[in-house]
Formats: sequence, structure tokens, C-alpha cells
Amino acid sequence: MDPQTLLNIMTGFVIVAAIALLIQAGLLFGIYKATREVTISAQRLIPKVEALVPKVEALIPKIEAVIPSVQALIESSRGAVEDSRKLIGDVTVKTSEILDTARRQMVRVDEVFGDAAGRARVQLDRAEMVLDDTMTRAQETVALVHSGILKPLREIQGVTLGIRTAFNFLMRGRRDPGRATADEEMFI
Repeated sequence: MDPQTLLNIMTGFVIVAAIALLIQAGLLFGIYKATREVTISAQRLIPKVEALVPKVEALIPKIEAVIPSVQALIESSRGAVEDSRKLIGDVTVKTSEILDTARRQMVRVDEVFGDAAGRARVQLDRAEMVLDDTMTRAQETVALVHSGILKPLREIQGVTLGIRTAFNFLMRGRRDPGRATADEEMFI
């Protein structure tokens, strides 16, 4: 390789290294500023924290006294949670069984209602047929009564009226045609 090319390559690498060092210097300056701000903020908080230390130290014995009861409460809560889980599991199983039984009963009730509806429909059809038959027979009976009893009664009544009129005519003797009664006028 020729020395000029080698010198150019080395110059390029030196420039890249210089840029990397400048970037690192900028980052270090940013870290310095952030650390300085945190330090200043911490120095402002130190008096406040130091004022809280006696209060916290006064609370420590009270907290230590409460710790055993809190631990006992946690243990009893765990037991209660375990018992509740078991009970909830039992209730869930029983509820599922009840729902299954209710479903089976609903299917049975549906079948019974369907059967009852079908039977009721059949009975209503039969009742309608019996009612139609009864009405037909009643109409036939009324027609027979009219034709068999009332017609001969009218005929007998007509014959009786004719005989009575003839008998009245014969019993009265000769009448004057001017003296016709209302019954006679209707008969004529």
C-alpha cells in the first residue's frame, strides 16, 4: 500500500475516534449535571428526613408490638380463605347438580305438557265430533217431530174443525147466508 493512502485511512480513524471522544465527553457532562441536581435535591430532603427520624423511632416499638397480632391475623385469614375455597367448591358442585336436575325436570315437564296438550287436543276433537253428532240427531228429531207428530196433529185439528163446523151447521138448522160468522168466513 502506498503511504499516502495509509495516511488518509489513519486520518479517518483519528477523526472518528475524536468524534467518539467528544460524544463521550458530552454524555459525561450530562451525567454530571443530573448527579448534581439529585445531590442538591437530596440535600434539601435530608433535614426533612432527619425531622421524621424521631417520629419513626417512636413508632418502631408500636409496630413491633403489632407484628405478632398481624401475623396471627394473616394466618387466620389464610385458614379462612382455604375454608372459603372449599365451601365455594362444594357450593359450586351442588349448584351444578341442582341445575342439572332442574334441566332434567324441565325436559320432563315439557314432555308432560306436550303430551297433555296432545291429549287435550284429541279430547276436544272427540267432544266436537260428539257435539256435532248430537246436534245432527237433535235436528233430525225435531224434523221427525214436525213431520211425524205436528203434521198429523194439524191434520186432526183441521178434520176436527171441519166436523165441528158440520155438526154446528146441522144443529142450527138452516141459516141465512147473510149471518155468516167470522169462523165461517175464514173457513170459506
